[in-house]
Amino acid sequence: MKFTPRRTSIVCTACLLAGLASAAARAADDAPLNIPEPQPITPGAQVITLWPKGSPMLKAVEGYDKPETLHMYNGSKDRILHLENVHNPSIEVHLAPADKANGAAMIVVPGGGNKTLYVGPEGVDVADWLNGLGVHAFVERHRLRPYDSTVDALADTQQAIRIVRAHAKEWGIDPHRVGIMGFSAGGEQAAWVTVKFDEGDPKSDDPIARESCRPDFSVLVYPGWLMMDYDHVPKNAPPTFITCAGIGDKFHAKQSVEFYMALFNQNIPVEMHLYGRGGHGGSIGDRGGMPFGTWPKRFVEWANDLKLMDKKQ
Repeated sequence: MKFTPRRTSIVCTACLLAGLASAAARAADDAPLNIPEPQPITPGAQVITLWPKGSPMLKAVEGYDKPETLHMYNGSKDRILHLENVHNPSIEVHLAPADKANGAAMIVVPGGGNKTLYVGPEGVDVADWLNGLGVHAFVERHRLRPYDSTVDALADTQQAIRIVRAHAKEWGIDPHRVGIMGFSAGGEQAAWVTVKFDEGDPKSDDPIARESCRPDFSVLVYPGWLMMDYDHVPKNAPPTFITCAGIGDKFHAKQSVEFYMALFNQNIPVEMHLYGRGGHGGSIGDRGGMPFGTWPKRFVEWANDLKLMDKKQ
């Protein structure tokens, strides 16, 4: 009897191994990215990530598995000046003292040219100032380059507003007084969400997705961007406050004027303060006594005029 080798088992084994490898690859692709959790900028502060683990919004770009890179103030071991490598965007919660809280809330978006985030002077310092006014503050850390500021970062900013509204009852916030204040490139985020927002998805199973991402008011401080849509300003865009230096910061001053006119032409209540002297940056500092250093007072006057910071009943 002639013996014929059986090849079937070998072929099937090879197929099985290939199938297992393919399944393993698919499982690896479906597994949540191992992105480090963001640490508090202020020791002990609550940090809330904007997207859940496994969200398709999170991407495996270069450096995603590394923690955020922190840069400290000179001579300080615990005070952060700015940071980079944001892949797990978040907000840090800074609630106003109970005896001062008026129910208003502000998403605070630091600048940094979309390459870094000055979370110290344009984040925590601003949050502390707002808390003193009775306003709850939330310091945003959105994704930076190579992410797209008009897509990924904007989605982060919209999500930050939704999350604050979703927690309104828990944090003692009036959901109709949730604003945004952005500095420089953070002002780009404030500008974009002023003209690109939605009312949420009422059919969603996700309570956050059901919330509107429209800010109730917007504050742009020496804002700047590479592109902006001035032709499609919604008629229900929020009241907006804009401030910038003038000749000393021509690039940002010009864009401030353009954005002002885009809102003005749609009859949106918008107020702008351009100053004769001053350069770019400076956050809420007094700038050695020059008039540009008074813009925080002008903001408070504007907010009070619109009754944005009236005590919550």
